[in-house]
Amino acid sequence: MTPKIPLLAAAWLVLKKDWQIEWRTRARLTAIIFFSLSTLLLFSFAVGPDINTLRAHAPGYLWLALLFASVLSLGESFRIESENQALTGLVLTPVEPRAIFVGKVFGNASLLFVLSLVLLPVTVALYDVDLSRAPLQLVLVLFLGSVGISAPGTVYSAISANARARDVMLPLLLFPVLIPLLLAAVSATRFTLQPDPQEQVGGWLKLLTAFDLIYLSVGFLLFPKVAEED
Repeated sequence: MTPKIPLLAAAWLVLKKDWQIEWRTRARLTAIIFFSLSTLLLFSFAVGPDINTLRAHAPGYLWLALLFASVLSLGESFRIESENQALTGLVLTPVEPRAIFVGKVFGNASLLFVLSLVLLPVTVALYDVDLSRAPLQLVLVLFLGSVGISAPGTVYSAISANARARDVMLPLLLFPVLIPLLLAAVSATRFTLQPDPQEQVGGWLKLLTAFDLIYLSVGFLLFPKVAEED
């Protein structure tokens, strides 16, 4: 009997494979960057020239752009695996199915995190926000939010991969689950970019971390069953 590859080693192989595919094509990253830029531009046009309103709403618009882009990104996450039953082949290899989940989550999260960093200078230009107040804290918020979106998104992407209406099913399943996380992410971003006299950002960061841990734990437990059904 072939011994199974350790979970972390297998997760790294899945992550490395996704990175290599993305680097060779760069189609998904290019698509979500242009989509997100268009979303930010549309929000700025809809609000108008009031700079105070734009600055106040910038955190929400940034996370909405990331949320909408995540649907495109996550929808393609299992496209290659769904072709020719490749996901079934992965499950049959000496790899713990949960390793596929871990690798996919951090592959999707890294893509969203890179996208968020690309959008920051655009957000500064369009909404006149100040990134110099707590840049490292802002990077932490973006990373935690990216992981929080990717954890349930990876599970639902695997569920909807072989569905006929997967482009419709994925956002319908994902958006309601992400409402609490988005509330925490937007609030943490707001108190990072704007004055926080009551020091509320710490509580929102803890809440954001808690949602990440919950989503990761539930996905980690449920993914083997999802992979078997696919």
